[in-house]
Amino acid sequence: MIAAIGFGAIIGVLLGLLGGGGSILAVPALVYGTGLPLAAAVPTSLLVVGISSTTAVFPRLRARQIQWRLAGIVGGAGAVAAFAGAAVNRLLDPRIVLVGFAVLMVAAGIRMLRDQDEAGGDCALPGGGINWRGCLPKAVAVGLAVGFLTGLFGVGGGFLIIPALVLLLGLPMPLAVGTSLAIIVINSAAGFAAHAGDAPIDYRIAAAFTVAAVAGSLAAGRLAGRLPARRLQRAFAYLVFAVAAFVIIQAIVNPNTG
Repeated sequence: MIAAIGFGAIIGVLLGLLGGGGSILAVPALVYGTGLPLAAAVPTSLLVVGISSTTAVFPRLRARQIQWRLAGIVGGAGAVAAFAGAAVNRLLDPRIVLVGFAVLMVAAGIRMLRDQDEAGGDCALPGGGINWRGCLPKAVAVGLAVGFLTGLFGVGGGFLIIPALVLLLGLPMPLAVGTSLAIIVINSAAGFAAHAGDAPIDYRIAAAFTVAAVAGSLAAGRLAGRLPARRLQRAFAYLVFAVAAFVIIQAIVNPNTG
């Protein structure tokens, strides 16, 4: 229970500060920190990430930093793909899922270390609207890819959604962060529904993890504009590399994981 509170708080803080990314640590924290089997850790992770992301949405909502129509399209496509990802998850050995998850973590860490431009793509118009002719196919493709990974690995996908919104779809960073959180809520809800019944959920651990994550995201959301986000993101990337290495070692050494 103490581990659940501690890891939940860390993930909530990262969600509040970076608008995503912290959720990629939820599954390893639940498997190796609290001792849940992988089949239970995935839906628990999605429950925690969905609720904490909902909380993190509110400060962005007040600041009008959410593009709701785009969030609905990306999230809707992702909700459908999450069920496909969950179906594939059930077919794979838990160790394979964990190694694949670690590879995804490495890819996420590399992406976090790369310098990001503040704008790109052709979706956002100068007046603040959306160029739907060029944007709609890209938005659906992004939603399908992220939703599939949500269902497969139990991640919110913010580490993929934010760069896609900025570099591929052209949203400014503040709007991308808020929109990402709204998409994570939709994807997490769909992923949780897709994994419902896979394994019993320990709701005491889930509640402790969630309350700590919500408290962390609320506290961090107030500091998001005052801290050097780029420096924090780099430090987080190195943490992700370390956790990925740990996950791979554990998956190889401990054949009974999951």
